[in-house]
Amino acid sequence: MPDILNQDIKYLKGVGPARAKLLNEELKVFTLRDLLFVFPYKYIDRSVIHKIRELQDDMPYVQLRGHIVDFETEGEGRKRRLKATFTDGTGFVELVWFNSINYIQKNYKMNQYLQVFGKPSSYNGRISIAHPEMDEVGKVGEVSTGLQAFYHTTEKMKRSGFTSRLVNDLVQNIFDAVKDCIPETLPSYIISEYALMGLNEALRIVHRPANAGQLPSARRRLKFEELFYLQLDILHYTKNRKRCYAGFVFPVIGENFNTFYYNRLPFSLTNAQKRVIREIRRDVATGSQMNRLLQGDVGSGKTLVALMACLMAIDNGFQACLMAPTEILAEQHLETIRKFLGDMAVTVELLTGNIKGNKRKDILLRIVTGEVKILIGTHALIEPTVKFLNLGLVVIDEQHRFGVKQRARLWQKNIRPPHILVMTATPIPRTLAMTVYGDLDVSVIDELPPGRKPVKTIHYYETDRYKLQEGMRSQLREGRQIYVVYPLIKENEKVDLADLEAGYIRLSQMFPEYRVGKIHGKMRPAEKEEAMQDFSEHRSHILVSTTVIEVGVNIPNASVMVIENAERFGLAQLHQLRGRVGRGGSQSFCVLVTKRELSETTRRRMKIMVETTDGFEIAEEDMKLRGPGDLEGTAQSGIPFELRIANILKDTEMMSVAREAAAKILEQDPEENFPQNRIIWLQLRRLKKQQVNFSAIS
Repeated sequence: MPDILNQDIKYLKGVGPARAKLLNEELKVFTLRDLLFVFPYKYIDRSVIHKIRELQDDMPYVQLRGHIVDFETEGEGRKRRLKATFTDGTGFVELVWFNSINYIQKNYKMNQYLQVFGKPSSYNGRISIAHPEMDEVGKVGEVSTGLQAFYHTTEKMKRSGFTSRLVNDLVQNIFDAVKDCIPETLPSYIISEYALMGLNEALRIVHRPANAGQLPSARRRLKFEELFYLQLDILHYTKNRKRCYAGFVFPVIGENFNTFYYNRLPFSLTNAQKRVIREIRRDVATGSQMNRLLQGDVGSGKTLVALMACLMAIDNGFQACLMAPTEILAEQHLETIRKFLGDMAVTVELLTGNIKGNKRKDILLRIVTGEVKILIGTHALIEPTVKFLNLGLVVIDEQHRFGVKQRARLWQKNIRPPHILVMTATPIPRTLAMTVYGDLDVSVIDELPPGRKPVKTIHYYETDRYKLQEGMRSQLREGRQIYVVYPLIKENEKVDLADLEAGYIRLSQMFPEYRVGKIHGKMRPAEKEEAMQDFSEHRSHILVSTTVIEVGVNIPNASVMVIENAERFGLAQLHQLRGRVGRGGSQSFCVLVTKRELSETTRRRMKIMVETTDGFEIAEEDMKLRGPGDLEGTAQSGIPFELRIANILKDTEMMSVAREAAAKILEQDPEENFPQNRIIWLQLRRLKKQQVNFSAIS
């Protein structure tokens, strides 16, 4: 009987080949088990019967009992619709269908005593219900009188008449077919230890709750299972990677590292930087391959830590490379690292798509001979033509900008995988770090370098421009420089560019004694370079820009960041932009300019930015406001299983419990041979069967 859940969905009563194809394509449902794990997204109480005279168009779903007194069709072809006049003796309501008209006419007659369920709306002064669910009262089942589950269906499914109600019916058909024989997926000792409901009972309740009070325990069981196997997979993989992938050993802290540390450091390292360097040192000295995530806010000194890790590799006869997502950022890293190294005998080169011809050939030759010790570049680094003599360390900056397969190619640049250090200035909420980056060891730089003052953030409305102008003038008089950033969104590119150009003209007129520069994506590379050079060397005082300056620009004298139309930016991007100022010793300011009419969510975003400069706090809030699915890069980062009921934001406590449970299993049963855990390893293998797991790659 357990094997029935592996049966092809097309053989389930009520499905067949056409519906099976829709379920395959739209919901990724291939077996009976798959459909049982498509969970409802909401429940509606259908125990109340309303009267038509009570209906208003702002009511949620309602249930009526009565009969149809008239049918009428209107329109032709695709505009054809069926209307029915329905009454319960207290008034009349119009029922309307745009699809499945023939089915309705064939199955429902006038004067049948019907139960109707749907959402009322007002049209031409009359209350109507579009595409209601209908049952003959004598045939109304339990599903139509208690708490009814609702399932997501796609537009394509709806067009084929595949409704939530049909999903409901099919789930019931599975329960009828399997009786009480849904096999357990957790051992009894875990169910007992964590006070969990059995799987069979949990699935039946979550799809068919008799009342709302039953749901929390059923959902808790299903969430625990989902998060337990997610964490078990991540921890299991991490254990195997450390065991299976031998890393290059860097036993020596040598001349280059020591020369730099004792003679070249421009300022003392923060305690956080020292701690992270020690963590990296431990990793590369052990013989297992390092896979470490380095988090730190903009300006916290990640590049300096990465350079010192590169010097460890060089002192042990290896090369290092640093991959950045954009040419601007790669060039910035080159300039920063060369400046740090000064006259030290460490060859650093840049390789991007713009470097061509003989210059490119020369760099490629010097990489393969080992003369180039540190190579900085963009996607160009992963091209097959780039061959290293002995690559020992790869640093990846802002790794969410790279696809997993792109990063995988860096593993093939030596006879065994080099050590990987992933850097991000986009703080990752703890809950997300436990899943998306759960297989990486995490280091955090949570201190700013000495002398840095937190950026003060101010929220102005467009009507406050006089105050903004006075503040800007005050900073300019002190010799400071100012960024003014406009959004640039592709859909409205022409409008946004016009905003930027208008802003450029307005600022030029407002501050005639100062030079205003501009930079945006439509300019030629040489023009952008010139504008940046002018601002960098203080030949221009105000730089009007799009978000191209979000990464890769370091101007310590710039003390003001004005963000126009700040309501059009997400929290993470506002935080990144703010990080462009505050890089010198003076007090810096970030001014968010918005219209006065703002949604509650946008108002909350502005308030968070004003109240905190803590990137991790902002990341948590960003996740609460936007949901984890919107965070850049999560789709490609290697979550091994799709979460169908658990939520990595809301179920943080459950995540921690599940992770502890998974860690305990791995510690107690490292060889995976305890009889009581057989069910766990079988289930993990079953879940892994259909997955391509890229979590091995940084």
